[in-house]
Order: sequence, then structure tokens, then C-alpha cells
Amino acid sequence: MASSSPLTAYALRLKPGDDLRQQLMAFVAAHHLEAGAVLTCVGSLTEVSLRLANQEKATHYRGHFEIVSLVGTLSATGGGHLHLAVADSTGRTLGGHLLDGCRIYTTAEIVLGALPALRFTRQTDPAFGYKELVVEPAAPVVPKPKKRP
Repeated sequence: MASSSPLTAYALRLKPGDDLRQQLMAFVAAHHLEAGAVLTCVGSLTEVSLRLANQEKATHYRGHFEIVSLVGTLSATGGGHLHLAVADSTGRTLGGHLLDGCRIYTTAEIVLGALPALRFTRQTDPAFGYKELVVEPAAPVVPKPKKRP
């Protein structure tokens, strides 16, 4: 079943030394985003930490890498499910689940989309045991009563 929402876009730039995942999650928490997605991201990294496909532990890389793709869903309460692809100086590309420890080299230019009519949570899927995305309508905003003078 599909759900829809209007979209609000946020543009931000991370600076050298910032941790890509930590800064994204801090932005989501600070802006109370309950359902969001990465619309685009370009930049560079000096350290990369990924959980590769079908692996349980992190794999770490050091060097100079171009961010060629960052995609995924974000939520202040449901966390983030983000995949990162980077290329090295030879064009070799690798990717996986974005983990803490990806350090910005020169910049990361990011546009996030917020979906205010939705709420993302995660529930364990019994078939695989992973916490998978659950899309729900956002809780209605109840206006506060105005004080009378």
C-alpha cells in the first residue's frame, strides 16, 4: 500500500571532519522529522564505514572518496536506513549501509525531503528478523487554544 504527502525540502552542507550519519540524524532530531528521505547528496569523504551486503560487521576504508550516491529513509523516532556508494581515485565504486564513522573531506551537499503527512517507524519482520519500515499517517496536529487577554 502506498501513502502520499506534500514535500518540504531542506538543503544543508556538512563541513570537513563532520560525521555524515551523525550529522544527518542530528538534523532529523533537531527538526523533529518523522518521515524523510535523502533527495540528493554529493561530496567527499576521507573515512568510510559501511556494513556490506550480507555482512554483520562494519568495513572501514581510508583515503579520498567521492560520494556518488546516498539514498534512504529518515525518522526522528524510526531512525535511518541509509545506503552510501563512494568511488575512489580509480573509479572503483563500493557501497553498503551507511554507518557512523564516515568523515567529510571537503564537503557534503545534501537535500533532504520531509514528508509531514507521514510517520516512519520500524517493526521486526518475522520472515528475516530485520526491523523494516512501517509507513503510517502522521499524528494530527492539534492547535493550542489561544489565550484571551
